[in-house]
Amino acid sequence: MPDLHDLELLLRSDTPIILIESTEEPRVITLFAQLALRIAQPAWCWSVTEGLRRLEFDAEQKQRLTDPTQALRYLRSGGEAGVYLLLDFHPYLAEPLHVRLLKEIAQSYGERPRTLVLVSHALEAPPELRHLCVRCDLRLPDRNRILTLIREEAQAWKQSGGGGGGVRAAREAVEQLAQNLLGVTESDARRLIRNAIRNDGAITVDDVAEVKRAKYELLSPGGLISFEYDTRSFADVAGLANLKTWVDRRRAPFLDPARIQDFPRGILLLGVQGGGKSLAAKAVAGRFGVPLLRLDFGTLYDKYIGETEKNLRKALATADQMAPCCLWVDEIEKGIATGSEDEGVGRRVLGTLLTWMAERNTRVFLVATANDITRLPPELVRKGRIDELFFVDLPDAAVRAEAFAIHLRNRGLDPAGFDLPRLAQASEGFTGAGIEQAVVSALYAVEAGKRTPDTCALLDELGRTQPLSVVMAEQIEALRDWARERCVPAQGPLSAPAAAP
Repeated sequence: MPDLHDLELLLRSDTPIILIESTEEPRVITLFAQLALRIAQPAWCWSVTEGLRRLEFDAEQKQRLTDPTQALRYLRSGGEAGVYLLLDFHPYLAEPLHVRLLKEIAQSYGERPRTLVLVSHALEAPPELRHLCVRCDLRLPDRNRILTLIREEAQAWKQSGGGGGGVRAAREAVEQLAQNLLGVTESDARRLIRNAIRNDGAITVDDVAEVKRAKYELLSPGGLISFEYDTRSFADVAGLANLKTWVDRRRAPFLDPARIQDFPRGILLLGVQGGGKSLAAKAVAGRFGVPLLRLDFGTLYDKYIGETEKNLRKALATADQMAPCCLWVDEIEKGIATGSEDEGVGRRVLGTLLTWMAERNTRVFLVATANDITRLPPELVRKGRIDELFFVDLPDAAVRAEAFAIHLRNRGLDPAGFDLPRLAQASEGFTGAGIEQAVVSALYAVEAGKRTPDTCALLDELGRTQPLSVVMAEQIEALRDWARERCVPAQGPLSAPAAAP
């Protein structure tokens, strides 16, 4: 087992303190019990409830050592050479006496080799101990190991009598299940597999969808990023033909696991407010057929120094573990604008994000949206960190007609019963969001008057509304002028490649 090999190397390297940050405490205990027999070295385990006990075999527990101070004093003065697991010891590291005792035990390693292994869900070594510590992370199961876990759980289900003739499983569903369990611990993977099997005695595509949701909840319990269940199809997005073609061309390379370099990395959608950037971000994930995670900078910022950057690293690590996936950062300029009041935090957050964008090797496709490009630093939008910068402009007449059809259809109305060309002409300057609200308002009006929704009702609502392009005319025109020569238009087909000379 790789973990057993890693731990053995650490023990043989004469490291006095090992830090293991893991929620798989039973697995850690089992590994050290096996390791103690393998290297013929005694191993002990301490907890505040059971005191000190041997790991390799059942022995009388030293109940008098349930107090952490007493346990450390015993290890310093009379503890025999060996390995000592200290479970959930992190609250006691705030006590100076405990820190000093740990330090003295570690410094006397040459005289009496006692390896202290601190095991907890979260560990931060005090500054006095950092030079004496080494951190060890348990490896996450790879695809082959997960397939082994699926076989073991299927066999256990059959032997328990619940499976009858065995677990029913389609090869495609098993492959998808194994792929989507990458990034979780072995204990969690085994539990999710067991739940999928016990549900109906089968592994189906429906189980894969439930596993995706459960995996997200495991990886992001703090809510630093949210899981978007509603990933729209491109059919729900009016226009944006250029963007749609661009994404379609990159779908296969992004999903190809054999491709180890030059896979798509992400895009930035700049455009008019309400033009459909957020809907397009959801549609990209739906087109790729991968989970969509949403990063909200508002949940990251913390009043304590360094915590905001730490939260961002956790969020990005969650996205890496959910790969392949799309990471949607909405209105990115509000989170990393270097001209903000707390510019120091903004710059550190920007540095963390830029490093991840440039160096990540996971299949996380970044979809960032922005309304104000002038607030974004140039290093964020350069090629290499994003693949393309698209501009989502005000929709033309054809796209506006398509938008009306989509919003009417979504509300159970037949677009064929409406004069779409007339509506498109009357809604010049409207964004997709403005058109949707016009449809909603018209439906409210006809319901109040017990009328049947028709073209006239929509025209009346359009006539009472000033589009955003009029209300914010100067700002929008400035944005369009800036983007005209600098961005790829999201609307309109890709131009054909030039003929070879």
